[in-house]
Amino acid sequence: MQARQERVTHSPEGSGKTVWVAGTDLVTFKAAGEDTDGEYALFDSLVLPGGGPPPHVHTREAESFYVLEGRFEFLAEDRWIEAAPGSFVHVPRGCLHTFRNAGQEVGRLLTLVVPAGLDRFFEEVGVPGTDVSDPPPFGPAEIERLLATAPRYGIEIPPPPGE
Repeated sequence: MQARQERVTHSPEGSGKTVWVAGTDLVTFKAAGEDTDGEYALFDSLVLPGGGPPPHVHTREAESFYVLEGRFEFLAEDRWIEAAPGSFVHVPRGCLHTFRNAGQEVGRLLTLVVPAGLDRFFEEVGVPGTDVSDPPPFGPAEIERLLATAPRYGIEIPPPPGE
């Protein structure tokens, strides 16, 4: 049996790699899979009003959200959940879900993904950035890249209803 090296991960305020995901979420990696031996990843996300990902399914990870600021709505299968600051929402692996910032201001989420892996997807499809007031363009080319990359990470994104 191989001995495991124990190490402490510390990510102070203002630190961590930051990328824009889907043009509306400025995601800061507080702990990536490489920091946790793949056990989990933790993100601090600023989400623009109306922002959030398309409905999707993680076939490899469970995802948990803690609302720090703002008002969010979460879709879990066929049920919408309203979530204010202090709310916690857990989405098990295999569950169709999404979230959106339902407020008029930038919202903030802490997201835990178990096991890690979504962090690598965000790195691949994300656009580096640090300023929440300056989102990058997110048009057809970026959507196509996201849709083409998602399956490699076990993410299923069904077409919108009616398509």
